[in-house]
Amino acid sequence: MKIVIPVEDNEIEICPSFGRTPLFLIYDTETKEKVFLDNSGIAVQGGAGIKAAQVVVDQHAEAMLAPRCGENAAKVLQAAGVKLYQSVGVSVDENIQAFVENRLSELTDIHPGFHGHGGN
Repeated sequence: MKIVIPVEDNEIEICPSFGRTPLFLIYDTETKEKVFLDNSGIAVQGGAGIKAAQVVVDQHAEAMLAPRCGENAAKVLQAAGVKLYQSVGVSVDENIQAFVENRLSELTDIHPGFHGHGGN
């Protein structure tokens, strides 16, 4: 299964902003392969979350781990069958382990979005 995590530039911490994350970590739970992908949505004026969500969908991810997600991005992800999980803390490796051990809950922090206000 492929999971996606928004990560900071250091690639070991989860980014608090899904749509404006610099990178996505794509992790394959079967092969344990990690691939880092630039977020092409980071630079757009509006619709960063939607653009970021499409990047995730295009990677054929089945799950996304994040501290929160905007409403428009969540709709795109859910429509594509991507399950949303609430990350815990900031460590990427700890969250991967928690996911594999089925210890993460469903992401419920779906906010209305920042819509050009540059929030995190």
